[in-house]
Amino acid sequence: MFKGCYTALITPFTDDYQVDYAGLSKLIEFQISENVSGILIAGTTGESPTLSWSEHEKIIKTVYDVAGERTVIIAGTGSNNTSESLKVTQFAHDLGINNILLIDPYYNGPSSLEIRKEYLEIIAKKFPSVNVIPYVIPGRTGTQLLPQDLAMAYANCPNINTVKEATGNFDNAKLTRKLCGKDFCILSGDDDKTVSLIQDEEIKSTGVISVASNLVPAAITELVSTTLKNDSQYSNLEKSISPLFKLVGVQTTESTNLGDVVVKSRNPVPTKTLMRIIGLPSGPSRQPLGLVTKQALKFILEQSKLVYENSDLFKPIEGFFDVNIRERLYSDKYIDGLYYESY
Repeated sequence: MFKGCYTALITPFTDDYQVDYAGLSKLIEFQISENVSGILIAGTTGESPTLSWSEHEKIIKTVYDVAGERTVIIAGTGSNNTSESLKVTQFAHDLGINNILLIDPYYNGPSSLEIRKEYLEIIAKKFPSVNVIPYVIPGRTGTQLLPQDLAMAYANCPNINTVKEATGNFDNAKLTRKLCGKDFCILSGDDDKTVSLIQDEEIKSTGVISVASNLVPAAITELVSTTLKNDSQYSNLEKSISPLFKLVGVQTTESTNLGDVVVKSRNPVPTKTLMRIIGLPSGPSRQPLGLVTKQALKFILEQSKLVYENSDLFKPIEGFFDVNIRERLYSDKYIDGLYYESY
């Protein structure tokens, strides 16, 4: 059973957009030192859409070589092309990784029936020893694996035993639990909904695949643990962490000479922006992702300062990466080049 905090790890890049493998190794060691349950690599947060397949495989191998058996590794091997997913799943399997995440096929928009028959079950049946985790996020993909097909896939392929639930729809999660039964794992795919998904008696999530744990892995791990135990400490901890949940996507309204425009900076851009400011390996996001607006940067700093001033959650970063977070959060020199100066 998947239980706890699994970090959806960013992919760090150099300033010229090459994968920073040394930085990646440091991030892995940090996550392991903070006792996360596992690491997801090459997912949405890891910018899989802009990784070549050779980079995809090298990143998976790097994480496996560094982490070994010290933590659970989940390889993002999903695609909108089943044959590509089969190839990279084979690569991960041959390394010794036995957990994969399969995002619903994006853009070409197969039906839920097709997702099950032409994608999930094909891969799961070829690799029966691999735990297959469908990733249901219609806001990103434009399609959705429905609970009915998920339950059928679970019945047909017992290794399809977990879902990353990122629909934002609690009724969907409740139906998943009802149809899949008590032994099926539901992992939250949204940091801000984790506590509610765990506490809801009709859902009973067992953990989260987290973005915020790139920054505060021990805190997210503790949040999941205390919530699962129904320990009242979860409430104060959630309050301390919650400003970071707001950085998964930051929306601002920008004034232009042609009228107001809504700009939404999506994951992982805000999180990587903060990581760059406070001194973690991160680098830029690959194009067409870019920078945040000046308003968004102000919001990122405000939320980060709330965490810094009201808790010790950033202290592990200071110790592991030898950085002074107060200096970096309160000095303008660390934000140069990290935002669009004009629309």
